[in-house]
Amino acid sequence: MNTTGDDPPFIHSQAIVEPEAQIGGGSRIWAFTHVLAGAKIGRDCNLCDHVFVEGRVTIGDRVTIKSGVYLWDGIRLDDDVFVGPNATFANDKFPRSGNRLEQYPALLVRRGASIGANATILPGVTIGVGAMVGAGAVVTRDVPPNALVVGNPARIAGYVTGERRVARIDDWSNKAVCPALPFTNAKLYPLRVVTDIRGSLAVGECMQEIPFVPQRFFVVYDVPTKETRGEHAHRELQQFLVCLRGSCSVILDDGAARAEVALDGPSVGLYIGPMIWSTQYNYSPDAVLLVVASTHYDPDDYIRDYDSFLAAIRS
Repeated sequence: MNTTGDDPPFIHSQAIVEPEAQIGGGSRIWAFTHVLAGAKIGRDCNLCDHVFVEGRVTIGDRVTIKSGVYLWDGIRLDDDVFVGPNATFANDKFPRSGNRLEQYPALLVRRGASIGANATILPGVTIGVGAMVGAGAVVTRDVPPNALVVGNPARIAGYVTGERRVARIDDWSNKAVCPALPFTNAKLYPLRVVTDIRGSLAVGECMQEIPFVPQRFFVVYDVPTKETRGEHAHRELQQFLVCLRGSCSVILDDGAARAEVALDGPSVGLYIGPMIWSTQYNYSPDAVLLVVASTHYDPDDYIRDYDSFLAAIRS
């Protein structure tokens, strides 16, 4: 066994840690846990009783793995991951007895994510930064950063955010009252709605409710309830979102704070400025989302990887 750091790891007398396994300082390996040669385990980890770790597994720092978890070749757990009891990881889409793959599909659990008890993670899946997999969920495809997924197959049920912001209609003025957001470059705007016997009209003006001069618009509709849209940020682009019909939820993230906004009618618009990571989900079947943009389409303006977004924020 190779160890790293000044603080030696604790290895229980009834654990098996084979030579050439690398264990970080301060880590604890408890009874009846077996770590094969070649496995890499970081600092200050806690592997509870009855855990098995194959040789081509990498575990980051401060990872907690509860009892009854088996980690197979090709699995990587980043720093600060939590794995609940009896969570199951698979590394072969078409397993056959006696058939070993030369290269196992990478299964990655990103920094700060949590896997609930008895969840099943299929081969080749990436669990995003800070995501939460509910107990008993069966994850068949990638989970976005900070998403909460539940069920079989796992679907997004929400996001790990603070308070959900919902605009309300003032009883006296019949105008929308919009809650504040914890960002300097994202804001909810009440829109003027006029209703009479002929129907209703909602209006917003450039440089007033819409704080820029639009150059483009697009409409999102017929989105299956289980699907998400967005999942990116823009370097320069400004957007203004209005849910013309039905409802949807928008997650906003500036790298320091997150908030969820409910859009459920044309009386409210959401302004999203540059360098805000935005995700739309929880579309109602009849949802129609209008997006007004400040520039023409430019693929180079998109940041589609969450880690790249955080790096750009820091720089």
